[in-house]
Amino acid sequence: MTKIIYVLNGPNLNLLGLREPEVYGHDTLDDIAGQLEDRAADLGMEIDLRQSNHEGHLIDWLHEAQSIGAHAVLLNAGAFTHTSIALYDAIRAIRTPVIEVHLSNPHRREEFRHVSWVGRAALGTVSGFGAESYGVALEAAARL
Repeated sequence: MTKIIYVLNGPNLNLLGLREPEVYGHDTLDDIAGQLEDRAADLGMEIDLRQSNHEGHLIDWLHEAQSIGAHAVLLNAGAFTHTSIALYDAIRAIRTPVIEVHLSNPHRREEFRHVSWVGRAALGTVSGFGAESYGVALEAAARL
């Protein structure tokens, strides 16, 4: 049976490639999905990549990941990282391991980005490596 990794992306990540490329890079979310699909196949895994600008969708998908028996979740919650107690609670409520992912390094940015509610609930965090952050997180998830 193929292991499924959910890759969940929060607000404004649908604008990757256009939005502040000096911070987030030039790769689009579709580019990242293609790279991850290839790497996942090499690892005998499958990804289910989703994006929403709505917090409730991310919470529902976290619950779904557990209910279908996903191997892990890679979560780039965007700005919800720094504000959402609801995502924190959802991560804590499920047994499926969650790895927080960020393209940039939040600790090198504005001070309000230094607090991560997602990171406080997640198994681990990968940040600061651009699109490669997702690949590093996928490799870590494969080893769980």
